[in-house]
Amino acid sequence: MIPTTLADAAQAVGGRLSGGADPAAQITSEVVVDSRKVTPGALFVAVVGERVDGHDYAEGAMRDGAVAVLATRETGTPAIIVDDVVAALGRLARAVTDRLTGTTVVGVTGSSGKTSTKDLIAQVVAHAGATIATPGSLNNEIGMPLTALSADLTTRHLVLEMGARGIGHITYLCGIVPPRIGVVLNVGTAHVGEFGGREAIAKAKGELVEALPEDGVAVLNADDPLVRAMAERTRARVVFFGEGASADIHAEDVRLDDAGRASFTLRTPDGDAPVILRLYGEHHVSNALACAAVARELGMGADAIAAALGEAGTLSRWRMEVTERADGVTVVNDAYNANPESMRAALKALAAMAHGRRTWAVLGEMRELGDAALTEHDAVGRLAVRLNIGRLVAVGGREAAWMDIAAKNEGSWGEESVLVPDTQAAVDLLRSELRAGDIVLVKASRGAALERVALALLEDEGQSETSGAAAAAGEVRR
Repeated sequence: MIPTTLADAAQAVGGRLSGGADPAAQITSEVVVDSRKVTPGALFVAVVGERVDGHDYAEGAMRDGAVAVLATRETGTPAIIVDDVVAALGRLARAVTDRLTGTTVVGVTGSSGKTSTKDLIAQVVAHAGATIATPGSLNNEIGMPLTALSADLTTRHLVLEMGARGIGHITYLCGIVPPRIGVVLNVGTAHVGEFGGREAIAKAKGELVEALPEDGVAVLNADDPLVRAMAERTRARVVFFGEGASADIHAEDVRLDDAGRASFTLRTPDGDAPVILRLYGEHHVSNALACAAVARELGMGADAIAAALGEAGTLSRWRMEVTERADGVTVVNDAYNANPESMRAALKALAAMAHGRRTWAVLGEMRELGDAALTEHDAVGRLAVRLNIGRLVAVGGREAAWMDIAAKNEGSWGEESVLVPDTQAAVDLLRSELRAGDIVLVKASRGAALERVALALLEDEGQSETSGAAAAAGEVRR
């Protein structure tokens, strides 16, 4: 963070100093919402969560070196008192990042692929200058300003993932940290139950390009009609990416190797270059093209972009993490989240990885689909059959049952598809029936916690790095 006095911070957020806070004291470290992450010189933000109240941890944060607490009430510690902590956090991020005169802000949104693409962009453009990017999927009104506040005067690129739960959310985020480059990947059916339809989702995602300045750049997916139409909603210059030759940045000769990793020829207005990705699944080609478009705007040439793409890996947990056990079983942990588009992409990647090996799809529910839930879960079950997936294990209740029934109806399956009630039942089944050489995909919406299945399978071989229970999604403070 750029060092900021408590007096300046209080003025920026419209708050008042209390508890003996020294106006000249400086915030020199991170701004955090988790008291366990406090370091000397930090500002601790006392967010009230669903299960805990950050104000209860103010004294501990000060003992660990925080310079003050951002709070809505007196805490008995030096503090900046405001009416709304989350809104104040956003105002602080705006005030501090306005001082980043040498930093290009890149915003990334879309129904699926945001995190993977953000991670790709961060790794590639780091070759052109110091880069800060959203960790994991912290893409909301708390996570995004926290990321922005971690930048300093040496930061050349600030790559921010922007999520939306409704109309106006991305507009709000862009008001906190205005982007100069905006990337829209796709308009799918994720959260369609909350939005009410794909057109409403397109309206929300397009708020990113509406926020761009005249000297900005809108990077749009030419292969998605709803995204392509966003060109009419921005005053910024438009760059299209896609697999069709009409796109400014496009791919030719797309191929998958035996492990399901893509290679292609990157075509740009400045030249071409061969790309070999380390990531699994053909869907990453589109993500890589979006990344290439951003990198080109930041001054990188085709050869440098291709080389950096070839080095890039998976930064965020439980997204197509491929691990081979000592006994030859391959576990593909893609359990961080799921929607119809990402579920289809993962199943296609699993099929591409098969090459005669037996494949397992361990799938749970896709949430927030509203009236489309039955249709979409039915479609996933049928797709598993059409892709010749060896075994489908549907985990959970009603939505899982829809997938299981659809698979059996599509393929007249018997034991090839099975419905189990919970993650432990899935683990027990797999432990009893897996054999060397099998490939297991695990995927569901975050709330289903299916990462426990993948982690249990890896713990059997001593290859898991975590017990799996401590996903940071949703809890802002412990």
